Amino acid sequence: MYYNYFRYAKVFPIAALRLRGGYLFCETNPIWLTDCTRSQDGGLCTRQPVDFHPLPLTRRARCLMLRIEQAGWRLEEVGGERQDNRWETRAAMPAAAEAAPLPPRKIIHIDMDAFYASIEQRDNVELRGKPVAVGGSSARGVVAAASYEARRFGVRSALPSVTAKRKCPDLIFVKPRFEVYKQVSREIRAIFARYTPLIEPLSLDEAYLDVTGNLKGMSSATGIAKDIRAAIRAETGLTASAGVSYNKFLAKLASDENKPDGLFVITPDMGPGFIEALPVAKFHGVGPATSAKMNRLGIHNGLDLRACDLPFLIKVFGKAGRFYYWIARGVDDRPVRADRIRKSIGTETTFLEDLTSFEAMRDVLAELAAKAWRYCEAAKMRGRTVTLKVKYSDFQIVTRSRTLPAAIACVEDIREAGITLLAPLMPPLKGVRLLGLTLSNLEDESMGVAYHPQMSLAL
Repeated sequence: MYYNYFRYAKVFPIAALRLRGGYLFCETNPIWLTDCTRSQDGGLCTRQPVDFHPLPLTRRARCLMLRIEQAGWRLEEVGGERQDNRWETRAAMPAAAEAAPLPPRKIIHIDMDAFYASIEQRDNVELRGKPVAVGGSSARGVVAAASYEARRFGVRSALPSVTAKRKCPDLIFVKPRFEVYKQVSREIRAIFARYTPLIEPLSLDEAYLDVTGNLKGMSSATGIAKDIRAAIRAETGLTASAGVSYNKFLAKLASDENKPDGLFVITPDMGPGFIEALPVAKFHGVGPATSAKMNRLGIHNGLDLRACDLPFLIKVFGKAGRFYYWIARGVDDRPVRADRIRKSIGTETTFLEDLTSFEAMRDVLAELAAKAWRYCEAAKMRGRTVTLKVKYSDFQIVTRSRTLPAAIACVEDIREAGITLLAPLMPPLKGVRLLGLTLSNLEDESMGVAYHPQMSLAL
């Protein structure tokens, strides 16, 4: 059980190790313990060495150590011989750990209710009880968020504003105030931090929390979820829904059960039965296209999915097939990843009128490049891959990417890469409704360390 926990946790890093109080603190790039052997004393030894660089203890290292202590493990240096600035490490178990089963994790998923729209209704009493959409009301506008009063009419995020207005003639549009939303999000995250450092934000309005070993010493994850929801209401005037379970997949599903302002718990005994009856379209991680494909194969709910063997799912769905196989059985070993590394930096803009000239689009790309570069500067990050997104007047989307041999060093590099990608698409056969630029293959400017995240969660 302990072996499996760390095999899938994917939290062991290299390039920064430090012994303190008998423990080995580590951070930076993840190291996987999938390739390891058992030592004679019951521990697990990695077959690969790790780099050794003493660095100060950081928040990420403290989060890692909390998870290690929860599982009853201790990391320590072994071997004693240093070759080429590298050491071997092992994860050592207490003697009693071999016989003791690993207790279920306690995971909470917090999802704010209609976050943007609720803030606007909170701050403007005249909007309360009325259908509100945050976004632009122009012909090219898009709904960023909708209040529950508007959702009853079928208004939802990403819906064109014209369509939203047609569905709900009394809909009130409010311009977004993202700085306000970010500040409120920081206040909510501060509440989370009172209970655990293991916080994985998915967006401004939702996050996973691992409260297995929490800072309050509380044994009940449900009690913690109740306290957090009460604190959010008292301190921000907003409501949140919470899901509590023994893994991330089920906690996410649970938070949707009693929305808005609800709490739902899926215990280990409930998990398999809950999944059996759930339509695959409601599985987090199964999109509309995959859901339709499953339905064509006769897979309509969790029970149907569980009846499929692993080789079949991998053959039909590729690497995702393994994920589907395990979640159908209520198994999800993904850890709550504190300080999750951002995978990309992107920006885009929708035009009031379709663009048709290369010159006009070139000017827009210059503005997008400048905006992306400002974030890079603020975050001290650089990217190697530039991706151009083009949405045409009929909503067809085309993307083109280019990976450079070295990290982008200035805004001109982003702009030139975008223009190079755009040129073969000129002249356009139809008007261009939207242009976007995204940087990926990110690197930390201060350390020159490339990030290659192993997983991503939908924001």
